Amino acid sequence: MTTQSQMLKGILEGCILSLMEHREVYGYELSTLLEGSGLTFVSEGSIYPLLLRMQKEQLIEGTLRPAPGAGGPPRKYYNLTDKGRQVLQQFKEHWGTLKDSVDHILTRGGQ
Repeated sequence: MTTQSQMLKGILEGCILSLMEHREVYGYELSTLLEGSGLTFVSEGSIYPLLLRMQKEQLIEGTLRPAPGAGGPPRKYYNLTDKGRQVLQQFKEHWGTLKDSVDHILTRGGQ
């Protein structure tokens, strides 16, 4: 496992919740949004198990809908639950503190 993937493992859930904060998304779209944000090393195959776990923890809920246009398989759209919004808010607060601390160490050597 690369250093990037080890670091990402702990923050990917928060990123996914944040991408769902203002609109629902489907799995492949989520993968594209993460890649477009610079997380190019997140595989589509790693996203679906995480979505399933988050759904079991009631952070998100999924709704199966027909694909837009003619044909195509149905898509499962995900959105945040109230519990998911609470977890996202906690993530944002903790991430800010962690980011500031790490930035301080990396730029000033902890001084």
